[in-house]
Amino acid sequence: MMATTHGFAGVFLAAIVATIAPEFAVPAFIGGLIGGLFPDVDIVARHRRTLHYPFYYTVIALITGAIAVWYPHPMTVTIGIGTLAAALHSVSDIFGGGASMRPWATRSRRAVYSHIHGTWLPPRGRIRYDGAPEDFILGILLAIPSFLVFDTAIARGLILTGVIVSLFYTIFRKPLGRYFSA
Repeated sequence: MMATTHGFAGVFLAAIVATIAPEFAVPAFIGGLIGGLFPDVDIVARHRRTLHYPFYYTVIALITGAIAVWYPHPMTVTIGIGTLAAALHSVSDIFGGGASMRPWATRSRRAVYSHIHGTWLPPRGRIRYDGAPEDFILGILLAIPSFLVFDTAIARGLILTGVIVSLFYTIFRKPLGRYFSA
């Protein structure tokens, strides 16, 4: 999935928190956005292996989430939502296409590396590839409720910017893929 879709998913988690506890809207937004995007920083290293931890992030998210519920504070909420968004990112990449620059042209058996198992988890292909039309639609479906919940200019500006970036990436994804080897 596109990094923006993961960012929208993190912000969607934050929107749930903001609806329940509006005093934590900003920390949740920050944690959700950063946590949703963070695993894709490994695009410059070994993508979907270096910073994607589907099992470890999930365990950490359960712990930090419990701490945030037990001791609600801006920092615990930021960390709790951030780790939950990173876990969701890492797990949701399993449901996409393989980790390839041209996943529509090649059949990769590598979705996300499982450090706990010492092997790659296979892609499920529900989202055919990052930038596929269904990826864009999922991002929009996650962005709309967040746009409605977060009514600040900064939050809405970030969400709209993400939608525009997603649209252009979706339009130009396959043409860009021609410039990369399979």
